[in-house]
Amino acid sequence: MTHTDVLRDIRTTPRRKVLISGAGIAGPALAFWLNRYGFAVTVVEKARTLRDGGYPIDVRGTALEVVRRMGILPRLQDMHIDLRRLTFLEGDGSQVASVNPHTVTGGVAGRDLEVRRGDLTDALHTAVRDDVEFLYNDSIDTLEQSGHGVDVTLRGGSRRTFDMVFGADGLHSRTRELLFGPEAQFHRYLGYCFAGFTMRNTFGLCRETTLWNTPGRAAALYAVGDDDEVHAFLNFAHPEPPFHAFRNPEAQRDLVAAVFADAGWEVPGMVAAMRDADDLFFDVVSQIRVPRWSSGRVALVGDAAYSPSFLTGQGSSLALVGAYMLAGSLADRDHAAGFAAYEHNTREFVTLNQDQVGEGDAVLFPTTAQALERRNDMLRNLSAMPSTQGRPAHSALTLPEFMPMT
Repeated sequence: MTHTDVLRDIRTTPRRKVLISGAGIAGPALAFWLNRYGFAVTVVEKARTLRDGGYPIDVRGTALEVVRRMGILPRLQDMHIDLRRLTFLEGDGSQVASVNPHTVTGGVAGRDLEVRRGDLTDALHTAVRDDVEFLYNDSIDTLEQSGHGVDVTLRGGSRRTFDMVFGADGLHSRTRELLFGPEAQFHRYLGYCFAGFTMRNTFGLCRETTLWNTPGRAAALYAVGDDDEVHAFLNFAHPEPPFHAFRNPEAQRDLVAAVFADAGWEVPGMVAAMRDADDLFFDVVSQIRVPRWSSGRVALVGDAAYSPSFLTGQGSSLALVGAYMLAGSLADRDHAAGFAAYEHNTREFVTLNQDQVGEGDAVLFPTTAQALERRNDMLRNLSAMPSTQGRPAHSALTLPEFMPMT
């Protein structure tokens, strides 16, 4: 069968109906490409509305080509934060070093992007909202696969049948749990917890991050502009995941406050602001490593399949690249062949980026006094020149050109 025959068959047969769980980054990106390839796409999202705001995220390497092909690169460039300085502090608040952020993150000055998470999700949603059905304040309750499709019951009570279902529902994916079982077997805990929130910028910070460390503890103030708010982060080493706190915001606040009870610098004020924050986000620093990314007619993408953790700075980029590869792999194939091609052509890139985890944590979050002193000595001798190369893993995949779009 020729390429023209494949296109003709696709255009003359009923559109394949698919459901995507999750409207963060991977979900709308996947919806965009599947719609381009002629699928009828529904996205279900448990939140009541599209989530705005959020902490800054990176788009690097191969992912830049994905957003260029989507046509949203100029918009994201307009939203680029352009962080100019990263300052490291001792426990007493004295300065260790002030460096260009790219020298630590592996980003490329003038090319890689850093945007607010909400700006990226809004750009993705805008690109696809007129062509895709979005169901908010709902989520998947049950999945039942058969020879003809996937029977889905939503928590809101409706029942529908889809040709395929995709889990783009994050680190704690419900779709993955329904498909492969409890999260614990795929969850690789990296030994840290963190709390993120916004607070008033009373520090005079502008387009910069200040990072305070003592062994096993870090506090960061991140100013994306010159406005009156900063993103605050409190990060700490913890031997086991604090399962008791995952669904209890007060337990989260109590845990963080106890860990930082004797901290200096601006940390007491940060802890007080955390107590009152209405946007507190608490989680563990972890990766998801799943032996296979699909089963039957259901597949996973983004953090649900291969969360790399924020220590790599690659979560958003892997989600964008994975969505492109998954949709393109299905463009002229059935679900079985498409899912196999997606994993075969994407897993090596994912693994390379997940394996970057050891390269950033020692700089940002040393856990012993000796490691902290080595880190500080390294920073004092670090060149302030921004990187022009980046890390090879970020661009290790060259995007294929899939079949022409419908």
